[in-house]
Amino acid sequence: MFGSLGLWEILLIILVVAVLLGGKKLPQLGKSLGEGIMNFKGAMKQGAEEAKAKEEKKLENEKEN
Repeated sequence: MFGSLGLWEILLIILVVAVLLGGKKLPQLGKSLGEGIMNFKGAMKQGAEEAKAKEEKKLENEKEN
């Protein structure tokens, strides 16, 4: 996922971000990240449902012809 980044490199990046943002900004960042992930999952689910509905409609049209 992260290419050639190892565990120590990822931990170092997280540590630098924590130091730069400080303790007050980290909870806000976590909340925003969580909301973003939830929105992304919801959009993916909605897209899959729409694709499934299109496919079902296409199959129904083929059966009629």
